[in-house]
Amino acid sequence: MRYGKGHKDGTRQHIVEVAARKFREEGVASAGIAGLMAEAGLTNGAFYNHFDSKDHLVREALEHALGQTARRYEEAPFTAEEWIRGYLSPTHRDSPGQGCAVAALVGELARQPEATRAGLTASLGRTVERITAGMGGEGTPEERERRALAIFGLMAGTLQLARAVTDRELSDRILAGGLETALGLMGKPAG
Repeated sequence: MRYGKGHKDGTRQHIVEVAARKFREEGVASAGIAGLMAEAGLTNGAFYNHFDSKDHLVREALEHALGQTARRYEEAPFTAEEWIRGYLSPTHRDSPGQGCAVAALVGELARQPEATRAGLTASLGRTVERITAGMGGEGTPEERERRALAIFGLMAGTLQLARAVTDRELSDRILAGGLETALGLMGKPAG
């Protein structure tokens, strides 16, 4: 059967979208190729028509997930404070498949090939720029960048911990404490 022009590209994009969500929900190691392909409505054998390896898919899925986050930020501009409040919210905590790939995958990404981690590195730079732009003008550019890096590290770690605990009230308190601290580092009141 012959498919129309663009079918292969559309199928590849669909696989990447499914993988980006599944990796954030289940982790890279837990999400197997057979399960990803089944969820995409394709056979396991079709995988190699689109990707050389799982590492190749991980790299593209991560780029897709990071790009989704960047596009959301650019399409509906909001302040760094609003972004931090949304990031450290119960809604984001409860939606890992649609949320920040960094918080969902950072432990596994540290063990990925350099080419995969390069996409994360570039995305981190853009995130730090956004946070820095939302701060007051105090401090040197280097001090402000250090503070922005600390804020994002705090946010990602807070979200990971809030997702990991089984006590919902404790999870909410973790989010609230992370939010208060992140906003305090930005020089903003938490209230």
